[in-house]
Amino acid sequence: MAGPCSNEIARQTGIEHSRMSAEKIKKTYSTGAFFFIAPAVVVLLAVGIFPLLFAVGVSFHQFLLPKVHWHGNFLGIWPIYEAPFSWFGNYISIFQDDSFRASLGRTFLFLIICLPCELVLGLVIALLLHKQGNELLKKVCRVALVIPMATTFAVVGLMGRLMFDANYGILNYFWALIFHSRPNWLADPNLAFLSISIMEVWQWTPFCALVLFSSLTMVPAEIEEAAKLETEQWWQILWRVQLPFMLPGITAILILRTADILKLFDVVYIMTKGGPGSATELISVFVQRVGFRAFDQGVASAQAIVLLIIATLLSRFYIKFVYKEI
Repeated sequence: MAGPCSNEIARQTGIEHSRMSAEKIKKTYSTGAFFFIAPAVVVLLAVGIFPLLFAVGVSFHQFLLPKVHWHGNFLGIWPIYEAPFSWFGNYISIFQDDSFRASLGRTFLFLIICLPCELVLGLVIALLLHKQGNELLKKVCRVALVIPMATTFAVVGLMGRLMFDANYGILNYFWALIFHSRPNWLADPNLAFLSISIMEVWQWTPFCALVLFSSLTMVPAEIEEAAKLETEQWWQILWRVQLPFMLPGITAILILRTADILKLFDVVYIMTKGGPGSATELISVFVQRVGFRAFDQGVASAQAIVLLIIATLLSRFYIKFVYKEI
């Protein structure tokens, strides 16, 4: 009888020892994981969360820079300023401002023009890259597609100014050879808006193409082969077989590109500075003018918060009505 009892005691002791070792390892792993993610959390707080909370706080004050006085920091972190509290006064004023509504309308028009163009052109490029054959050429094209995305916004803006220059631009050189005229692209309101749209589409169509191409690689080859045996119409294969696999990628494109277009500043400011007049003054350029030329940081912060809310709502809309899992 002693033998089985001893074995049972040993087995229970071994189980308890293993459980304690597992808990110790789990505790050690959790502690180590915290230290690994701590730098990212600190950067997120410093670069993202803290400025956002500060902008929300400023949006409820009459925060005119020439009239604001600094009174130290709370707990050595949060700055304290002497600025009158206005509740929702800044938010009410921006929706009563015709200039804000006009710039918001121009931004949505810019979004409606650029985003479908980028999606359609990106889809065409992705389908061409997905076709069989010419592997070397496709590799070269995939590398070339990275170049516009890797170009900084400031350089893209300078390229746009040079290309669309009325006297020395390469575009007007070929235009004059064909049509014997030299339109002033950046001085005409409609042509200036078209010019910044062209540069936006040029820079970010490759991004859409690469995302959609990566989505097409997820389509099982046997399903595509079976679909080609059923029908020779390429658009039927695209709609019924390939598109469902591309919907997650399309959703990511819609979310990222919408957020980028709503906050687009560098290219527009370098090419036209929002002109001529206010023809290309998108919402980001308008917010910059209010905040750093009129020095009304309270109103500018309220405008930025409204822009953030719009981007969030559009993202939720895309996820609800576009995103589908296979």
